[in-house]
Amino acid sequence: MSPFITVRVATRAVLRNKMRAFLTTLGIIIGVAAVIAMMAIGAGAKAQVEQAFAAMGTNMLIILPGSTSAGGVQGGFGSMPTLTWEDLTAIRNEVSTVKYAAPTLRSNMPVVSEDQNWTTGITGTSPEYFDIRSWPVSMGAAFTQGDVDAATNVVVLGQTVVDKLFGASADPVGQTVRIGTTPFVVVGVAGKKGQSATGQDYDDAAFMPVTTFARKIQGGLGKYIQGSIAVAAMSADTTSKAQRDISDLLRDRHHIAAGASDDFSLRNLSEIAGAQQQGADTMTTLLASVAAVSLLVGGIGIMNIMLVSVTERTREIGVRMAVGARPSAILAQFLVEALTLSLAGGVLGVLLGVGSAQWLASRFHWATLIQPEVITVSVAFSALVGVVFGLYPAHKASRLDPIDALRFE
Repeated sequence: MSPFITVRVATRAVLRNKMRAFLTTLGIIIGVAAVIAMMAIGAGAKAQVEQAFAAMGTNMLIILPGSTSAGGVQGGFGSMPTLTWEDLTAIRNEVSTVKYAAPTLRSNMPVVSEDQNWTTGITGTSPEYFDIRSWPVSMGAAFTQGDVDAATNVVVLGQTVVDKLFGASADPVGQTVRIGTTPFVVVGVAGKKGQSATGQDYDDAAFMPVTTFARKIQGGLGKYIQGSIAVAAMSADTTSKAQRDISDLLRDRHHIAAGASDDFSLRNLSEIAGAQQQGADTMTTLLASVAAVSLLVGGIGIMNIMLVSVTERTREIGVRMAVGARPSAILAQFLVEALTLSLAGGVLGVLLGVGSAQWLASRFHWATLIQPEVITVSVAFSALVGVVFGLYPAHKASRLDPIDALRFE
């Protein structure tokens, strides 16, 4: 019997009982749909973590000063100034794994234009900060090292601040705003960065030279940095080494004895993002594993219905053998029937899974990402399930004795 005739006969047998065929494939449909929907949700969550990490800045380390202690109450990192401007210079010049380092001094203050005002976070820093954060300027230009040396009254505004003060489509470059009682010239607009995973609006910010910040916004602490230091490692592979090198340098500069606690804190943002991504991967694997159980249940359903079909069609099998059908042809026919059921369930499951993922994304505002390779693997796995679970009923049908089959009632 030709393969074409085998497929035609098998398809006709499946369509003979449409409702039973649909109920048989229901397990496959649910399994494939669940795998695709869950993997789409997991991939979306992973993409969100990667996007949030990219928004923070790649290969980034944050160095925080020490903690106060009064009456047994710890003030937390940042409450005791321990980082000096000489520490910053040493990190820049002596640590080979560091590409950029910039101070970050912060304060919340209102920014006032001609007829609007908006309270935002003011950051005093150096030009390297925009490189560390991978944060380009969309209009105008960032301030320069010359602005830092001269403590000029210039400011770079985030897009949210621009929208609030000048309007969504305005170009504020060259305009004057007042921060506190001091006028500043807007020299640039930072590119739109979006929100963090916790909902923080990165674009609700303003940046100025660190020297200007210390003189006009918030008085400095002499040799100490009244804030933190942002660092970019040379590459993602050297971030951990840069962390160790900076720690060794600061411990040596601060004369911290072996075994004593640091008077600073080093935070590796890539480790935080990696932990979040690992959690997302674990959840995705768990969800996909649970969904895969439905595929196995669907395969068992196919095997059961195929065994019932063999019993119901015993006389038909005997007639086909009597007129010359070989056992291999009977085996192929029932395997094709099982494969047809599983593939049909796989295709319907893909449609249901993609639709479910899109519905979940719109209904609950979840991030989803449909992956073509997941669809391909799901359909291929459903076909494999059909073949594996259809093999035993097909083998049983091919081993029937023609005479006993013809006598079967």
